[in-house]
This record gives sequence, structure tokens and C-alpha cells, in this order.
Amino acid sequence: MEKERPTVGTGIFIRKNGKILMGKRKGTLGGGTWALPGGHLEMGETFEECVTREIFEETGLEVQNIKFITAQNNIFDDGISRHFVTLLFSADWKSGEPKNLEPDKCERWEWFTWGDFPEPLFIPTKNFIETGINPLEI
Repeated sequence: MEKERPTVGTGIFIRKNGKILMGKRKGTLGGGTWALPGGHLEMGETFEECVTREIFEETGLEVQNIKFITAQNNIFDDGISRHFVTLLFSADWKSGEPKNLEPDKCERWEWFTWGDFPEPLFIPTKNFIETGINPLEI
């Protein structure tokens, strides 16, 4: 029997004009909560490649100045036990307007001022905000 292992996920604080981009999630994991763009690391992919790909696949945006912020250990027990190592990054908006390119996973994208967050927040996003680190100042 194969051992269960954590999944590596990413969350990216895209910075533009003093705001960050968040999307309202759909689906079984965190449906109805607001989260950062991001996704799963694919085999052989660098962190920067993953961040760039996920942002473009989800929003159509291009980013620059990608920086690693921290890693989190997130365990979800919502009837299905799931374990994610979430790598959090900041990146500066380079071009494009956010489009909802994965409507089966996200309801919409919006820009928010730091400290003026929508509710409810996705657990990894909420956990990061509670650290007191402001990605707009990194």
C-alpha cells in the first residue's frame, strides 16, 4: 500500500498599486472562501515556474520579481484528511487584467487593500495574515 504524502501547493501575493489579488474559491476544499492565486507544484518544476504558470493559467496575468516568503504546514480535516505544504510567494504585477480562466475552481478575482480582506478567508491565507507579515512591504 502506498503511503499518503503531503501535497506541495503555492499561494502568491500579486502586488499592484498597493493591493493584492484574491479569488473566491469553488469546490470541495475551501469552497466559498477567498484565497490567493496558486496551485500545485508539478514534477520537475521549479518554484518560480510553478508560480508563473499557475498565475497565468488562473488569471492570464504576467508577474515579475517573484520572491519566496515562507512555508506553511496546512492540514485540512473536512471529511477528507488532506495535508498541504504551502509555499507562499510575493510577485509584482507586470501585465494583463485578471480574467477568471478556471471558472470551475474560482468564482471571481478582485483586488484588495492590505488589511481590508473579504470573508471568509481560505485557511492558508488566513494563517499567513495572522503572522503579521505584510507582503506589500517585502
